[in-house]
Amino acid sequence: MNKTKHIVVIRLSAMGDVAMTVPVLRALIDQHPDAQITMISKGHLAPVFESLKTVRFFEVDVKHKHKGILGLWRLFRQLQKEEITHVADLHNVLRSKILRLFFRFSLKKVAAIDKGRAEKKALTRSKNKIFKQLKSTHQRYADVFKQLGFLVDISNPTQLKKPILSKNITTITGIKDSKKWIGIAPFAQYASKTYPLDFMEKVIEKLSEHYHLFLFGGGQKEIEILTSLEKKHPQTICVAGRLKLKEELDLISHLDLMLAMDSGNAHFASMQQIKTITLWGVTHPFAGFAPFGQPVDYCILPDLKKYPNIPCSVYGNKVCEGYEEVMYSIKPNTITKKIVSVLN
Repeated sequence: MNKTKHIVVIRLSAMGDVAMTVPVLRALIDQHPDAQITMISKGHLAPVFESLKTVRFFEVDVKHKHKGILGLWRLFRQLQKEEITHVADLHNVLRSKILRLFFRFSLKKVAAIDKGRAEKKALTRSKNKIFKQLKSTHQRYADVFKQLGFLVDISNPTQLKKPILSKNITTITGIKDSKKWIGIAPFAQYASKTYPLDFMEKVIEKLSEHYHLFLFGGGQKEIEILTSLEKKHPQTICVAGRLKLKEELDLISHLDLMLAMDSGNAHFASMQQIKTITLWGVTHPFAGFAPFGQPVDYCILPDLKKYPNIPCSVYGNKVCEGYEEVMYSIKPNTITKKIVSVLN
């Protein structure tokens, strides 16, 4: 009798990167239904995986219980009790390298993501830039499972069912009528990939004439900005700070379209098969972080003739000199026209 295959999946980083694992895990579940999957990540990200009913979530406490080498050894000992057979490291940083080394010594089959660092360096450098589409992060994740013996095809995802919106959500949003719902997430981790607020307000002003808008964000400063936009524009509701993450994800699943930066909210929408239009600053979809399953033309880019060194960096943490205002080259009218054409 064959031993049950039990895969532990490691991804401990930011929300966007973790959300990108969901479409791949969904394909893995569909194509290998006999495999058990345990996802290990930070506790606040557990709601991201609630739609994957057969995936067990294991919370990692990297600040206390699982801090340092001794903490990682403690984590390994806990996971050993689960009869793990395969380890998929989708993070490949020092912490996950140590953890997978423990598993390797215990004779488990281990594989790690190839992040393509050399290719990304060539894509983002100013001199001798090699400007070409790199493998998507989703495919890089799928390749890890292939190394473990689980071929995963992510090219034809199954259609998802939408969850029922709770009373707590509909009290804020109202019941959906004939007007389409658009989510807008105007912030990103770095200013270099955040659309200028004065331009974004013009987008909101135009869209609010015809659609119901829901504004997403986090942190007190962002909530204050979004609340002020809600007060100024009709049919515009700030949901930031009013819903838990699971409720935000449920609401996103009922949107007709999401407008976001190169950010986590873009991946929250695309993992639920919502049409997702993204605005890009000094980063570029060629680096492999475009939302899952979205057409190429749903990515709206700055003027690359005026700013030929884009992408300056993979994540937006580095900005080429003189490129601080690249997003001003994306006009509000370009965005609204694109949204209308996609919705129609």
